[in-house]
Amino acid sequence: MIGDMSEAVPRQPVLFVPHGGGPWPFVDLGDFIPRRDVEAMRAYFTALPASLPAPPRALLVVSAHWEARVATVMTSPRPPIMYDYGGFPPESYRIEWPAPGDPDLAERVVALLGGAGIAAATDARRGFDHGTFIPFKVSWPEADVPAIQLSLLKSLDPAAHLAIGRALAPLRDDGVLILGSGMSYHHMRGYGTDAGQRASEVFDAWLTEAATAAPEVRSRRLLDWATAPAARDAHPREEHLLPLMVVAGAAGEDVGRVGFSDTWMRTRVSAYHYG
Repeated sequence: MIGDMSEAVPRQPVLFVPHGGGPWPFVDLGDFIPRRDVEAMRAYFTALPASLPAPPRALLVVSAHWEARVATVMTSPRPPIMYDYGGFPPESYRIEWPAPGDPDLAERVVALLGGAGIAAATDARRGFDHGTFIPFKVSWPEADVPAIQLSLLKSLDPAAHLAIGRALAPLRDDGVLILGSGMSYHHMRGYGTDAGQRASEVFDAWLTEAATAAPEVRSRRLLDWATAPAARDAHPREEHLLPLMVVAGAAGEDVGRVGFSDTWMRTRVSAYHYG
C-alpha cells in the first residue's frame, strides 16, 4: 500500500533507465553480452536506492514492454512474473521478484489521468515484465517496495506520453518513484556492430543534449526526436524511447542530468535523472 498521503515525505526524482537485455544480471550469457557491460549496469542499479532522497513508498514503472490502446495500469495486489523473453537458459524462467502490487496507487493513477482528460483503464491480471522485474530486482532484491506498471500507448505518440507524465507528476510528492524503463538505443540488429556503435554515439549525443535542456526546450526537442541525427538507426521502432517522454513530462521544471552512460554490446546507452 502507498501509505498515509498526509505524512510529509521528500519529493522523489523521476528517472529514465536502461533495462538491458533479457535476464542479463542473473544468468551466465557467455559472450552474448560482455561481462564488463553487465557489471557496469549492475553497479548502477545496485547504487540507485542510495541515490534517492528517501526510500520510495512505491514504484510506478512505465516499461517499454507493455502497450495498450489507452493508458492501462496493473491492479493486482500480487503481480505475477511475465517471462517475456525467449532463447535464454532454463534458469531464466525461474527468476522471482515477489514485490507486492499497490491497488490504491493504481486507483490514484487512474484518477490523475482522468483529471487531465486522459483515458485510462485497469488490468487485474497483468504482471511484471522484464522491463521491471529484471533491473529492479537488482535495486530492491528483497522485493519490499510496492510496485505497479503503467502501459505505453499503442499510438506511440510522443506528445501523448509527455501529457501522461505531466498528469502523474503529483505522485512524486507522495513518495512515489516514477521510472521509465527502456533503452536510449534499441536496434536489435545494431548491437555488436560498427554501424550500431556509430549510430548510438551520434543519437546519444543528441538525446543527452535534449534530455538535459531547459524544460521548455526539452519538450520541443523530444517531440521532434525522429528528426534527430541517426534517430531511426537508433530506434527503428520507438517503444524503448517513449518511457523517456513520460519521465520528461513528470519532471516538470526539473532540469535533467546524466545518471548513467556506458556501453552495452558496443553501443552507447544512457540514463537520465530529474530532481
